[in-house]
Amino acid sequence: MDLFNFRDENTNILPADGTVNYYGQVIKYDKANAYFDTLLKTIAWKNDEAVIMGKHLITKRKVAWYGDEQYAYTYSNTTKEALPWTKELLELKELAEQKSNARFNSCLLNLYHTGDEGMAWHSDSERALGLNTTIASISLGAERKFAFKHKVSKQVISLVLEHGSLLVMKDTTQTNWLHRLPPTKKITRPRINLTFRTIVL
Repeated sequence: MDLFNFRDENTNILPADGTVNYYGQVIKYDKANAYFDTLLKTIAWKNDEAVIMGKHLITKRKVAWYGDEQYAYTYSNTTKEALPWTKELLELKELAEQKSNARFNSCLLNLYHTGDEGMAWHSDSERALGLNTTIASISLGAERKFAFKHKVSKQVISLVLEHGSLLVMKDTTQTNWLHRLPPTKKITRPRINLTFRTIVL
């Protein structure tokens, strides 16, 4: 089911077994443009790495990891150490916390240069994030389709994440649902995604 124009932040877009709220655009267009330009230039972007089936892979997509402390975060059999917050990241963290009524101590950023770059089905269920974690996702740049798939029923829910928008995943979403950013040939502009998280020490 596609929810391309879904904007009611008080409604759960998942039918069961988790909670996802889409707030739509929470940053005004000009301000979102400014954040995008600054993050593109100042974030310590690096190509993402993964070890899958014993093979060391380097993605076209770039990532960065920031936090309150030098948290070590391991996924896809690789470990990243958090960098200190920048002024812009702290501003966006505060916005995500105000909207979601949650507190975050870290942020994983993704830079997708074009629609050719995406993310396969996965859930953010690493032990370091704890159980039933809340993740707040801010999107800047190109609008992209985002999808959820139930791990048992295989039901798929999709929506388009707008420039300057906020999506919050919480409760049992990571336990019961996968999510992905499907690639597309239609998008030629870059997108930055900030996922604010809480590392459990």
